[in-house]
Amino acid sequence: TFFFYPTNNTQMSNLIHIGSIIRDELRRQGKTNGWLARQINVNPRTINKIFLKSIIDTQQLFQISQVMGVDFFKFYSDEL
Repeated sequence: TFFFYPTNNTQMSNLIHIGSIIRDELRRQGKTNGWLARQINVNPRTINKIFLKSIIDTQQLFQISQVMGVDFFKFYSDEL
């Protein structure tokens, strides 16, 4: 398992809360937590936990990006 940790983790985590970004995009698309859970093969409670995270496993972020059709990594690369 790989994790994305920015060079200046404190500064980056203040700027980007990836869980909130994912939650907001899921709502914008009109999809449910259950839908996302089924797509990435996790328990729906796990989706709620993801929404609370400011740092996320890159494999999981890649899966979410694929199924939602959104490059969530861009929120990090835009800060480089």
